[in-house]
Amino acid sequence: MAEPLPRHLLIPFAGRGSPACRAALPSLRLPNLESLLSRLSIVQTDTQDESTRSPPHERALAAALGIAAADGCIPWAALEARQLGIAEPGDSEGWGLVSLCNWQVGIDDVVLGDPAAIEIDPAESAALLAAAHPFFEEDGIALHPCATPGRWLARARIFNGLATASIDRAVGHPISQWSPLAEAARPLRRLQNEMQMLLYTQRVNDDRAARGVPPINSFWLSGTGALQGDMLSPATPPSVQPTVSDALRVAALRDDGPGWAQAWQALDAGAIATLLADYTAGADIVLTLCGDRAAQRYAVQQRGLVGWAKSLFDRPRVANVLEAL
Repeated sequence: MAEPLPRHLLIPFAGRGSPACRAALPSLRLPNLESLLSRLSIVQTDTQDESTRSPPHERALAAALGIAAADGCIPWAALEARQLGIAEPGDSEGWGLVSLCNWQVGIDDVVLGDPAAIEIDPAESAALLAAAHPFFEEDGIALHPCATPGRWLARARIFNGLATASIDRAVGHPISQWSPLAEAARPLRRLQNEMQMLLYTQRVNDDRAARGVPPINSFWLSGTGALQGDMLSPATPPSVQPTVSDALRVAALRDDGPGWAQAWQALDAGAIATLLADYTAGADIVLTLCGDRAAQRYAVQQRGLVGWAKSLFDRPRVANVLEAL
């Protein structure tokens, strides 16, 4: 009989420091996670402050894929371009991910709405891409559609080494807090202003207003950088590359405490229960829990009899573990 393949589950927003999610922690009951944590050991912890452009779950995923990059320069767009066959393996040009979004204008600042919630369809995305293409082209930026509507891949030298903030850092916060301030980003800020004026005139937004959904009035740039040949480690086989669960993302970004707790309970009864069953069957599993500040990776480690006995009576409190993230 073949040995079970190792499995790695990576959970972003497992811990959340926003008020409503933090208030939901003490009453959170996750028996499968508690049982799993009592059987695993922490093998790696990555703790940074919340000012990092790349959040813990992106840093953890990059590390699991063997990608080494500076903060804000994890080349997600270049990786996606390579996976889609748009970029050749030897392509060292810079890439960026353009996400269409709704900027919510307030009295004191402009707040980034979640691009995942704009309800854009493929036809709208294609129409806006056609309208935006000449403006990006003037700045030497080539645009390519992604599989997901409202997301475009952008290729230009300017993206190589330009640090940008992840959407998961910026959503719900003032644009000014996370916009790139480097001198190299000045043309991009001008392009954003041009795109705001262009998008205001588009029929797509008239149609969106008629059906009661927010207008698409700007874009967010993230995932910038070049995927150099030596950035990807060949030592990460597909069998141990992580499965990323986005089950907690929406509720966490909205600071919906009850919704976040409910999503956690569904995750505990689903993917976590499956991972626990795999462990019981002898699989070499890995679990990575990520919050606002930290990522903790848990894995199976050999223990003596004393260690196993201690694990049965000294189970970690889930609320304490998640609060530390």
